[in-house]
Amino acid sequence: MTQAVVFFDLDGTLFDDAKKVLPASITAIRELRTHDVLPVIATGRNVFEIQDVLDATGIDAVVSANGSYVQYQGQRLSAAVISPAVLAAVTQFAAQQGDPVGYFNNHGFRLSQATPDTRANFKLLRLNAVVDPDWYQSQPINFLNVFNRDKLKAYQDRFAGQLSFVRNNPRALDTMVTGVSKQTGIRTFLQAAHLETARTYAFGDGFNDLQMFDEVDVPVAMGNGVPAAKAQAAYVTTTNQTDGIVRGLRHFQLID
Repeated sequence: MTQAVVFFDLDGTLFDDAKKVLPASITAIRELRTHDVLPVIATGRNVFEIQDVLDATGIDAVVSANGSYVQYQGQRLSAAVISPAVLAAVTQFAAQQGDPVGYFNNHGFRLSQATPDTRANFKLLRLNAVVDPDWYQSQPINFLNVFNRDKLKAYQDRFAGQLSFVRNNPRALDTMVTGVSKQTGIRTFLQAAHLETARTYAFGDGFNDLQMFDEVDVPVAMGNGVPAAKAQAAYVTTTNQTDGIVRGLRHFQLID
């Protein structure tokens, strides 16, 4: 019987600075299962981006795209689809601003246009970004990246009640259906997997982890996390480069 569930953010948390999972973290995740603790990935990334992580860790439970796509035991539990009308409207608005849009689902993504910021972003993520501005018209889209550095309020005002925007890096806005977040994704996951009574923990470092921290019993911030994450945490562990995952799990006696 599952006694606890631990949700792990990826970038800046389970990933080190080279976008790899430290060997000690992989060992710790495997040990969790021997203590009836379920590990779950909770990330702004999409499922297709993290298959290597799932393979390396053996994790098959994911809250992806900031809660827009949720799966358990490799099967979909929920997917928030952005309506065609809203997709068309945000595409038009972004084009007027000169902002590229990345359209994502659990299988892949395409870009409306390429710019220095999109190239830098996807090089960092080690993804091959293909430009296909019409792709979204024939695909279910769960999640967007809108590329700009200073227009958060403009998008929030224009799409209030339709889309929510989180600046998770300087170049782009993570974009979801309004009301969707890591918090709602975790809630959906726990209900659908019948794990509402399990004690919940979350490891994170960024602004898109704050709502996740609100949802779990025990929020854990990485030593490299933003000040807001550290302020909200029950415990601040060491950094993503210095076995912060292992130290945090040991602090709460989830592993030996």
